[in-house]
Amino acid sequence: MEKENLYLCMGSACHQLGVYEVLPKLQSMITEYHLEDKVELKGSFCLETCSDGIVMKFREKVFIKISPDNIEQKFLEEILPNIA
Repeated sequence: MEKENLYLCMGSACHQLGVYEVLPKLQSMITEYHLEDKVELKGSFCLETCSDGIVMKFREKVFIKISPDNIEQKFLEEILPNIA
């Protein structure tokens, strides 16, 4: 089975908004839920919604306003149920 890509914007605006606090949380959730064989977390250049906070993309869905405070909830509600 081919891994699905989960993109996290690493552009300068997202960098300033704290993407490097979000990144380790995402990495640890992928490990915690044993998704290493199903999901590959990839850094992405600008996803072009800079004014909407940190951006994450899974399949064709773009998630905006990601923060260290809401990443776990977004992951559990929006991404985990779609990986099986």
